[in-house]
Amino acid sequence: MCKIYNNNTNKSVAITKLAYCYSDVETLSIKSFNTIINTVKINYDSILNYFDKRSTNASAESFNAKIKAFGNQFRGVRKVDFFLFRLTKLFA
Repeated sequence: MCKIYNNNTNKSVAITKLAYCYSDVETLSIKSFNTIINTVKINYDSILNYFDKRSTNASAESFNAKIKAFGNQFRGVRKVDFFLFRLTKLFA
């Protein structure tokens, strides 16, 4: 298992460890891991941005999940203004 985030504070060390981790997964040659390999390949820089300020987008993802859950409760809402009003009152 690649423990890139646990012990590293240096981005250059993390780059090397992520490359080794990526290589290890690639050498396994398991078809179901191809999606993971492609995701890492596409988002390599974004993954490593964590080491610049040590922050994630977890709070934004959590807020989006709350909005989706709230929207699912009110399926078929006809007045968007009222929906946005309720959303603002609950989460603002």
